[in-house]
Amino acid sequence: MTIARWMTLFFLLAPSLVRGEEPPVRFTSQSDARLHFFQDPSAQTPETVLPPTLLPPEETPKKKSPALAALFSLVLPGMGELYTQDFSSGKWFLIAEGVLWLAYGTVDVHATSVRTDARTFAVERAGVDPSRKNDQFYVDVSNFMNTEEYNQEKLRNRELEKVYDPAAGYTWQWRTDADRSTFRQERIASEQAYDKEKFIVAAVVVNHVASAINAARAAVAHNKALQEAFRDLELSGSVIGGWGDPQGVMLSLRKGF
Repeated sequence: MTIARWMTLFFLLAPSLVRGEEPPVRFTSQSDARLHFFQDPSAQTPETVLPPTLLPPEETPKKKSPALAALFSLVLPGMGELYTQDFSSGKWFLIAEGVLWLAYGTVDVHATSVRTDARTFAVERAGVDPSRKNDQFYVDVSNFMNTEEYNQEKLRNRELEKVYDPAAGYTWQWRTDADRSTFRQERIASEQAYDKEKFIVAAVVVNHVASAINAARAAVAHNKALQEAFRDLELSGSVIGGWGDPQGVMLSLRKGF
């Protein structure tokens, strides 16, 4: 069922028009009426209420680009939703972004601290020279009591390329096996902490992508809402008193529900 709403706006005609000095305005279509009354500032009065479709360009609700909304959220989660005027959902992606990076920083500080303590322990208890040593070297230090034991193992396995040269500073000797075991546990703990950073980074990427998808959907919903709001508006106009004795103009705006 369609309910007709009639909004009647009166525009008094100039005396010259009433006297017939200028021919009366005739409308052949709704677009002619819109063009005549809403693009001519002199035809509008302060009481005139314009329907949404006839608002000035700067006040008319505009469509949002789903691609642009997605791009904004890919750069910073929540910004695409802000662009589509749906920050109520986008704020959670922005909050998640902050929490994830805070967690990353906390884990990184902890992992670095554990690794530094472990390697300092190796310097003190095994005589390790820490300069220019990679992570694999510390793995080997944690698995063998000394350089000679390690090199013999590699020679038996014919892995000559992995043999260390003691003269180049690749040497160590643990005081006790308990010290070596302690260092090994601390090294593994630091690696596990660094592994957590990878999961956090993956979560950050997922958060960006999820926000981008949500922002694009919000833009589509925004555009659909505009289309639904304006599609049933119908504007028409008529002259009060007839063309022979014009007294004013009546505009009718009908909206279907």
